[in-house]
Amino acid sequence: MNNYFIIHGSFGNPFVNWFPYLRKEIEKKELEVYTPDFPTGVGYQNYDNWEKLLKVYLESRLINENTTIFAHSIAPIFICKFLINNKVKVKRLVFVCGFNNYLGVNEEYDNVNKSMFINNLTEIRNYCNDIICYYSDNDPYVKYEVEKEFADIVSNKQFVIKSGGHLNSESGYTEFEELLKYL
Repeated sequence: MNNYFIIHGSFGNPFVNWFPYLRKEIEKKELEVYTPDFPTGVGYQNYDNWEKLLKVYLESRLINENTTIFAHSIAPIFICKFLINNKVKVKRLVFVCGFNNYLGVNEEYDNVNKSMFINNLTEIRNYCNDIICYYSDNDPYVKYEVEKEFADIVSNKQFVIKSGGHLNSESGYTEFEELLKYL
């Protein structure tokens, strides 16, 4: 049976941005959806802590070849690293404003994001054949070129949203209807 995960980004939680909207839409279809609340902030957000939490779902066999994962901001690279490190195949990945090995937002974000980055990003294609990336041409946190480079490496479909910002509630994205086509 198909199931869905929605993964938040740095300093985030599952109750902001378009995540509650997407969760509600998935639940309306009576499908399984999980929205883990990962530890965030300096000293708490790192790959090891996030992996521990997501492994609970993996060990329960909830992450499998029928799983679609929606991930925002730092979450796409975390998901790539998690799937590669744990050799897990999934049905589909939908990445929003993803990036890898990018520092420079500010010291606090850089410190929490550093452990997520990987050098073997192309290996993600061994674990998922359907990877879609959304990003905008004016993200205030991550440069367009960095998001495009990430999308060029991992995705088989990518969409640039004009003036979309970070595609979060701050940029008006409390709903994201475009994502419903992946349910």
